[in-house]
Amino acid sequence: MRRFRRHLARRIERVRASWVPILQCATAAGAAWFVANDLIGHTRPFFAPIAAVISLGISLGSRLRRAAELVVGVSLGVLVGDLIISVIGSGAWQITLVVALAMAAAVFADGAALLVAQAGASAVLVATLLPPGESGGFDRCVDALVGGSLGLLVAALLPTDPVAPVRRESRMLLDELAGVLGDVATALRTGDAELAAAALRRGRATQPLVDDLRAALRAGAEVTRVSPLVRRRRGALTAYGELAERADYAMRNTRVLARRALTALQDGEPTAPEFADVVGELAGAVGVLTAQLSREGDRSSARDAVLDVARRARELDWEPGASGTVMLAQVRSIAVDLLQATGLSRAEALSLLRG
Repeated sequence: MRRFRRHLARRIERVRASWVPILQCATAAGAAWFVANDLIGHTRPFFAPIAAVISLGISLGSRLRRAAELVVGVSLGVLVGDLIISVIGSGAWQITLVVALAMAAAVFADGAALLVAQAGASAVLVATLLPPGESGGFDRCVDALVGGSLGLLVAALLPTDPVAPVRRESRMLLDELAGVLGDVATALRTGDAELAAAALRRGRATQPLVDDLRAALRAGAEVTRVSPLVRRRRGALTAYGELAERADYAMRNTRVLARRALTALQDGEPTAPEFADVVGELAGAVGVLTAQLSREGDRSSARDAVLDVARRARELDWEPGASGTVMLAQVRSIAVDLLQATGLSRAEALSLLRG
């Protein structure tokens, strides 16, 4: 029952986080049908609401490009379908030929996945649901243009928060960074080589989180371009863009740290007991940074936490071996990355670490 409640809570949270994109798509679809059917007078203008929904997209991808691809794809599919079906008629082999030619033309024109798929789908619709003569290809192109344009208009008038998804993805990446560092600390403290290997595997599996964060940044930047209502959020997105780069570098350095910790444990290389505490405190500093994400511009507590860790690392009474030397260097590199994630330049971060 508890597990079911957790799953239900996550699903409800997903719906809650997506209500604005859902409202955008629903509003744009209805408006596109009204304009194409009631104002322009097209009969059954189903391409209009389809274009509106696709041009928006629940995933908030690259809307401007997607809208253009949609219109081009529909145009190619309709053009090829109308020209060929009017000559050879409808049937299984005719549909096969029309779809192949429409998609080949789309690949030749651009090659984007949406453009190619939409060209094929449009050709199928022309060849089956709407044979030539019932409704002109030009009308369907106009419907697609109406839908795509209204999708962008709704995105401008009912914009999503461009920063919230970025903040959410940033938290997920930083939580995983803290988790890997915590696992490395525990492995060093307990001498558990298997846990160090698991930490290394965990660190290597984080690239999708970095990719998701960068995708959220691109989507947020596009929302600010489309809608003047959220243009003031560009500064926050710029700061998160820097954080994303530094978190990525910190994770890469953490993977090196985990690999050298595994080597040290496998080779029996002694490490200072206090070094495991330093790595654990570094994980705690990442947690402080994560907690401060909701306070845009104020990351001073995270900065202080990172500097405390760097100071502890310098004060260790330890003659490190080969792996230990690398691990100490990685702790310093991660500290530099985290300081830059708090808004400092690299020169400022290095200056503070030297002080």
